[in-house]
Parts: sequence; structure tokens; C-alpha cells
Amino acid sequence: MVKIVALVLLLAGCTSTGGSFCAAGHPIRPAKAEVATLSDASVAAILAHNEKGRKLCGWRS
Repeated sequence: MVKIVALVLLLAGCTSTGGSFCAAGHPIRPAKAEVATLSDASVAAILAHNEKGRKLCGWRS
């Protein structure tokens, strides 16, 4: 769970010159074993990240 939250925070804070979210970001797909241990805040952050990727980059579920 800590790894996922850290990943979300790192991806949310990524900035670079000439890069884009679509080039650097990837959907977050926690393992089934991790899903039961995620906090509500972690789930919300993952959903927000994946929704942004869906809108901007055409990611599919």
C-alpha cells in the first residue's frame, strides 16, 4: 500500500521539460492482494490518476 501511495505522489509531482503525462505515466493496477488493504485516500488517488490517463491518453481499463 505504501508503494502505491508513493508512486501516486511521485507521478503527480512529475514535471519535466518537453515531456508529457502520457509519455511518463502508466495506469496503476494494484494486485488483488493489495486492494483489500488500500485506504480510501489511496483508492481515490489511484482512481484520479487512472481517470486522468483515460481522458488525456486514452487508457482503457
